[in-house]
Amino acid sequence: MERFAWKARVLPGKLEEYIRRHDEIWPEMTEVLKQAGIRNYSIWNAGDDLFGYYECDSIEHASSVQAESPVVDRWNEYMKEVMEMEMDPDTGTSVLLRQVFLLE
Repeated sequence: MERFAWKARVLPGKLEEYIRRHDEIWPEMTEVLKQAGIRNYSIWNAGDDLFGYYECDSIEHASSVQAESPVVDRWNEYMKEVMEMEMDPDTGTSVLLRQVFLLE
């Protein structure tokens, strides 16, 4: 199992809309995440900061499936109205945070 963590920011005053959009996530978007092997996905916030975390068998596979998906492209475009996220130009997905500590 591999872990992937990312960070982003909600645009000022848009947190409730951000939450609403995730409460109503598109079925085709969740299907892409499943195809990518993503599980145990959660998103947290503190103020306008967002922190996302998921587990998968292969970050490379998960990133590839997401980068090649027109559904993910549409989702990212839809979410631009409420958040800003730095994207990795090599993978086409969010920038992977470096893990610096783990207690199991």
